[in-house]
Amino acid sequence: MNNLLKLILGALLLLGVATAGYWFGMYSTSAAKETASAAKTERKVLYYRNPMGLPDTSPVPKKDSMGMDYVPVYAGEEATNQLNISTDKVQKLGVQSAAAALRELDRTLRVTGRIEVDERRTYAISPKFEGWVERLYVNTTGQTVSKGQPLFDVYSPELVSARGEYALALQGLAALKDADAETKAGMQQLADASRSRLNNWDIADVPLPSPQSSPASGRGGEREKQSSIPDNSRVTFRAPVTGIVLEKKAVQGMRFMPGETLYQIADLSSLWVIAEINEQDIGQVHIGNRVQVTVDAWPERMFDGKVDFIYPTLNSATRTVQVRIELDNPKGVLKPAMFANVRIAVGQSGKVLAVPTSSVIDSGTRQVVLVRLAEGRFEPRAVTLGNRSDNYVEVLSGVAEGEQVVTSANFLLDSESNLKAALGNMSEAQKNTLTPALSHGEREQIVGHQAQGTLDSINDDGTVSITHEPIKSLGWPGMTMDFALANSSLAAGIKPGSAVSFEIVERTPGEWVITKLQARHGGH
Repeated sequence: MNNLLKLILGALLLLGVATAGYWFGMYSTSAAKETASAAKTERKVLYYRNPMGLPDTSPVPKKDSMGMDYVPVYAGEEATNQLNISTDKVQKLGVQSAAAALRELDRTLRVTGRIEVDERRTYAISPKFEGWVERLYVNTTGQTVSKGQPLFDVYSPELVSARGEYALALQGLAALKDADAETKAGMQQLADASRSRLNNWDIADVPLPSPQSSPASGRGGEREKQSSIPDNSRVTFRAPVTGIVLEKKAVQGMRFMPGETLYQIADLSSLWVIAEINEQDIGQVHIGNRVQVTVDAWPERMFDGKVDFIYPTLNSATRTVQVRIELDNPKGVLKPAMFANVRIAVGQSGKVLAVPTSSVIDSGTRQVVLVRLAEGRFEPRAVTLGNRSDNYVEVLSGVAEGEQVVTSANFLLDSESNLKAALGNMSEAQKNTLTPALSHGEREQIVGHQAQGTLDSINDDGTVSITHEPIKSLGWPGMTMDFALANSSLAAGIKPGSAVSFEIVERTPGEWVITKLQARHGGH
């Protein structure tokens, strides 16, 4: 009886333990589901990104032009744009990088121009009185003259009369030296007026007539005195500056009127270069910029100058602004009207943060660089750019000093980032009808996609037509497609109809390039 009671009590105890375990398990499962559900519910959608990796986001769900759904980006997933590529693949792609560093951007603006005479060094010889040209000393255009060199002699009745009046006034002052003050003052005013008239004609330094000799001197003495007196009825005009005769209108024996230009002389020791600057570049040119000029006549020589003036108007036909450059002309080798090749240093002074121009990927709407975070790990960064030089560009934001940016093969890495976006966002209908795709973690490691098929033909445009088997990594079914070749030599020696294995990379969205192609053994 006791044994039976113990057996019953043991069975009841086991039943109670089993019941308690069942309820505990059910509760735990329910709690886990509730926790998971709560965790799933708490995930916050930050925005929706373009499924093809284009720089386009939306705060609400939408579809792209191909009908593909934009992909939600949850909190904590903002850094999913990083690329992880194997070291072997990095070496295969030939990825190189350089550090963002402080550099001086010495940009050179190359334009064309023409050499012209410096307007400030041009002189016109224009007598201020009427007269006749009696003798020419410089009789050809283009002749070189020195400062003070005689140009021509003129005769003018007005000049003779004015000089005679001045001479008489001076003789009167001498004769009235003992007269009263009022008389001497009147004669002095007459002399001053005559002198001012000569000064206004720029001939005040012409010698005046000497007093007439007395008859008692005899014929021989009078003739001797006149031979020592200069001919005061003529005036010799001299060159005001050393230079070249640009224009000569004077002809021996011609009559000229007041203000008529008889000679034009230019000092060519310094010239102007008038350069044409495009409208979009004029903001970089400033007065004082250093300039180097070459001409076709002496291509091996470099002439140094500086920007002297920026003209205030724009040529509406050529959309250019003229810039005046002051240039020394040693030994007169440069000639007015020559064409010139001008290089203007327009770089700003001081160092700025800059990266190589080859590192920038310009999509048209934004500029991106690929930052090398670690070996095989890259991150695309949108950057704001500033001034440029021939090899470097200023970075205003997006990259810090010392960070490594990709300078070569960056278009392949950019294609990889677009490829990942496409792989992760194919429609559910495609996934159900195609062969199973790789997991997201596996796809992130893929740059090139391996495939097999049959080479149908080599097209005239350099592409190849291949009927390929399903490509698991892309979720593509078997189909016939045309592919571009990264190198035309890849298809060398492979005949149409051969079974091939190949590797493809998406260079730009929708453009697939074969980077490796070889015939399979035993294929036909």
